[in-house]
Amino acid sequence: METARVLVAADKFKGSLTAVQVAERVTAGLRRVAPDVRVETLPVADGGDGTVVAAVAAGFERREARVTGPLGDPVTAAYALRDSTAVVEMAEASGLQHLPDGVFAPLTASTYGSGELLRAALEAGATTIVFGVGGSATTDGGAGMLAALGARFLDADGKPVGPGGGGLAELAEADLSGLDPRLADVDLILASDVDNPLTGPKGAPEVYGRQKGASEEDIAVLDAALTHYASVLGPETAALPGAGAAGGIGYGALVALGARFRPGIEVMLDVLGFAPALARATLVITGEGSLDEQTLHGKAPAGVAAAAREAGIEVVAVCGRLALSQEALIGAGIARAYALAELEPDPAVSMAQAGPLLERAAESIARDFLS
Repeated sequence: METARVLVAADKFKGSLTAVQVAERVTAGLRRVAPDVRVETLPVADGGDGTVVAAVAAGFERREARVTGPLGDPVTAAYALRDSTAVVEMAEASGLQHLPDGVFAPLTASTYGSGELLRAALEAGATTIVFGVGGSATTDGGAGMLAALGARFLDADGKPVGPGGGGLAELAEADLSGLDPRLADVDLILASDVDNPLTGPKGAPEVYGRQKGASEEDIAVLDAALTHYASVLGPETAALPGAGAAGGIGYGALVALGARFRPGIEVMLDVLGFAPALARATLVITGEGSLDEQTLHGKAPAGVAAAAREAGIEVVAVCGRLALSQEALIGAGIARAYALAELEPDPAVSMAQAGPLLERAAESIARDFLS
């Protein structure tokens, strides 16, 4: 009988394990039951936090830059580079992880550092930039990012407007003539699992503002300010899929940087070399912390399963908690899911013991699918 060849292509278990650690634990569990199994690991991400880590695990070089955090303080942000392709993750510069516990700045948090991080990739010689957006602390429509790249946003007195989405209410003139000329020669891919427009009932402030500390009043202020901002830069672009990603940074990239929007997991599978790895596999194991309705809308496991189904290769999933029916799993191309919650029902204990529990789940997969 031919030796099974397993491809472990899972995302992180947020708050417990990185995607690299998930792959290591699954591999250990499989080998305990099936010592001869061939395992290839390809940690994946969908453009949100963890994207740079996945690229580095796939052979990209990790680079660091000192940039401006969402509140104006300096932070160290990483990006990944291979040849002339860079993977830039906006959360590295402008993510919620850079806010002190319990401190939010929904009206003033800025994406300036994300623009500085893009500039660092340009300076490193990148001509293709995969710009993963998600996990932002900001709702500024990408104005901060554009300012860092040379744009000017002025009020009626010709002075720069204040930072963040709130300041855009005072915008009278947007001058994009100073944008870094190297951007004209770059293929900038906006990688996101979010297809929301910029404003309105499905827009960035309404859907994502609360998780960034915005009150109902703040949300109304931000929605009005971003609507005004879009009226100055280009209202048509505000309705495009992805314009509302990461507090509207998608809009800034689309309207001013010539970015093209693609589902994050599709882009990342291409960049990470998933297709050749898939061709070598007889079984794929994917997963993430929570398999739920959101998973089905462009998250990493759904993208992995769709690609594997197209290639006729069976897929199983691991997760912390499972909130999908067997019917929904099958519909997504996943034969079966193994949840840590089945082994340890207490969520706190399950998260703390995620590594050993994941090894046990992988042992079960080996018994069910490899023996």
